[in-house]
Amino acid sequence: MAVRCPRCGREYGEASFAFGRTLDCACGGVVGLEPPPAPREGELRFVLDAMLGRLAHWLRLLGFDTAWHNEIGRDEIARRAFEEGRIAVTRSRSLARRWRLPRLIVLESDALAGQLRELERALALSAKERPFTRCSRCNELLEPAPPESVAAQVPPRVRLEQSRFARCPGCGRVYWEGSHVARSARWLERTRAE
Repeated sequence: MAVRCPRCGREYGEASFAFGRTLDCACGGVVGLEPPPAPREGELRFVLDAMLGRLAHWLRLLGFDTAWHNEIGRDEIARRAFEEGRIAVTRSRSLARRWRLPRLIVLESDALAGQLRELERALALSAKERPFTRCSRCNELLEPAPPESVAAQVPPRVRLEQSRFARCPGCGRVYWEGSHVARSARWLERTRAE
């Protein structure tokens, strides 16, 4: 199937437009396929560009399935958005210009607090969050872990003070509700109030 330039009618092969890629025609028009419909509302799943590592960490802490790594490229962002029904989040306006993705959010703020507020306005994150249910490092859902099974991995004081633990099935990291949880919740509350 051929894809026509909307300005001059020149035809391009459909294979050039995989995962929403667009091309600049010699006439100055932008050529591309229409994006598929956005996934239906439900669980929010994200793919973030490489410059949004801190935001990825926080989205995972809030319980959102967030794909990210520090060398993720635009092709990978587009592929994962299309194949996995993820919302692509970026600070790069060129990603929005070069790709037609079903759901794409271009953030204005370069500060974490501002980025979270932008996503809250766009998606009502707070109504859908499930804090501290995902590994902040590798994005896996955490599983309950009996205290005796993690005794060697936690400090002695924590073993005495805590009775509930969770473990990441991906990387093995152990989590418990320490003072960092309360600090994180207070910071998030202040950020949302601003």
